Amino acid sequence: MKVRIAEGATEEEASAIASALSRHVGDEVEVFVGDADEPAATWREPAGTSASDGTNATVGGAAEDDLGPTEREERLWEEIEEIELGGPEKYKERLEEQGKLFVRDRLDLWFGDDGLKFEDGKFAEFDADDRLPADGLLTGAAEFEGRDVHFMANDFTVKAGSMASNGVEKFLRMQQRALQSGNPVLYLMDSSGGRIDQQTGFFANREGIGKYYYNHSMLSGRVPQICVLYGPCIAGAAYTPVFADFTVMVEEMSAMAIASPRMVQMVTGEDIDMQDLGGAGMHAEHSGSADLVARDEEHARQLVADLVTYLPDKAHEKPPRSEPSAPAKSPEGIDGVVPQNPNRAYDMTDLIERVVDADSYFELQSEYGTEIITAFARIDGRPVGIVANQPAQRSGAIFPDAAEKAAEFIWKCDAFEIPLLYLTDTPGFMAGSQVEKDAILEKGKKMIYATSSATVPKQCVVVRKAYGAGIYAMSGPAYDPQSTIALPSGEIAIMGPEAAINAVYANKLNDIEDEEERKQREQELREEYREDIDVHRMASETVIDEIVPPSTLRDELEARFEFYADLDKDLPDKKHGTIL
Repeated sequence: MKVRIAEGATEEEASAIASALSRHVGDEVEVFVGDADEPAATWREPAGTSASDGTNATVGGAAEDDLGPTEREERLWEEIEEIELGGPEKYKERLEEQGKLFVRDRLDLWFGDDGLKFEDGKFAEFDADDRLPADGLLTGAAEFEGRDVHFMANDFTVKAGSMASNGVEKFLRMQQRALQSGNPVLYLMDSSGGRIDQQTGFFANREGIGKYYYNHSMLSGRVPQICVLYGPCIAGAAYTPVFADFTVMVEEMSAMAIASPRMVQMVTGEDIDMQDLGGAGMHAEHSGSADLVARDEEHARQLVADLVTYLPDKAHEKPPRSEPSAPAKSPEGIDGVVPQNPNRAYDMTDLIERVVDADSYFELQSEYGTEIITAFARIDGRPVGIVANQPAQRSGAIFPDAAEKAAEFIWKCDAFEIPLLYLTDTPGFMAGSQVEKDAILEKGKKMIYATSSATVPKQCVVVRKAYGAGIYAMSGPAYDPQSTIALPSGEIAIMGPEAAINAVYANKLNDIEDEEERKQREQELREEYREDIDVHRMASETVIDEIVPPSTLRDELEARFEFYADLDKDLPDKKHGTIL
């Protein structure tokens, strides 16, 4: 505020007027005398001071406040500093021996100097007889790769990161607030499970540890939940990783199991170490519970930083687009990648690299169910989820693990509005007594159900073989894709020529005594059958939408994903399906 007073007023008079007006209007006041260009007095009334302080009087300058932290605040800072030291020093030394970071150093790695926004519950168990800083569990909010996230992180130096009443309360509050905010959640796990000697305070309570998994279920599909394991997480602690949408384990460091090796030996007599029981290698290759395996802590963070670039913050938001880039390899070579012989193996990633943006291919569960590829990538900067048969692995036949892996990936993509690209080259679902024991029908059903229920844009490309129910699981024409297109190498059939001829003509062929004549007739039947299943006939009868020159596949997909970016696809009105 500027005020001009009559010529001849003194600086003291100008200062008094500035002080009185500033106190009245609550803003800075400049007082000019006569026609002067510069103020004779400037006054701003500081918050928390009175006019009688004598500390804010200025003539021609700004006011200053000489108050500073009190002894009470200094004591509080000392308490905070002590809490942030974590547990006993001897346990920190053990972390270093194991190649692990102390939890607060881990938060620095993830969020940097300025990324940690705030922490909740730092004073949990502050008055406990035992020294239990933060009750061994940190929760709060941070900025990660430009996004606001909730986080929890176990402090392994406090009772091995175990969980008890106050830590559980902090965990639950964080989850419940994530439901309200719609921000992603990071679980940085290093916990030995619940504290058995304190179980009456948290185990079966309405708001106890069991509520973790209820909240995980409520958050599922609402916001991305990402879990990184830094140690052996046993029993209750092992459920958070498997409830999360994406789980990262660290080689030779992470493990998770329903019971410890010692408990396993007590119950079953089996003598096994932690890594064989539930280490990163086991869960990556056999259980499928590890989506990604990191070399060390820094690599784990980088994997998650890459992962979140494909994900929206929450449901009903589109995933973020990036600057487009050309494929790493020329699309001109796509037809050369696909062998002329329909039974010859090749690596589907060679084709994918000629379709997606360079350096955007990000595979999940690469060692599990290897007959199917599940990966994120970008086409013209747009995130897509790729479900592709892998002919380099058992001819691309769909085995139970591969079907289950694909079903879960499709379901996640649909939850987070990520369009789906199916690249089909499969002889269908595998047959045999072992796969029946391994639930090929049950797990195949899940894949077909996920494909049927997905409402995101879907594009199906028949690259080569599309036999049997494989064309169903891979979102063929009956499964409401926005397009079914094919390369000229494509074939669609109930079964392959060899199997079909054997099924239909076996007796007639066996009746031909001359071996050469029999082979010639078999070849003729095979060629006739191939003409019947060729995609040109399928296109002629409009079973599929188009046959595209392979070198244009990238452009074709780019145009189709762009055109169908916004869809109005509804499922039938019901509570939910019954297939899981």
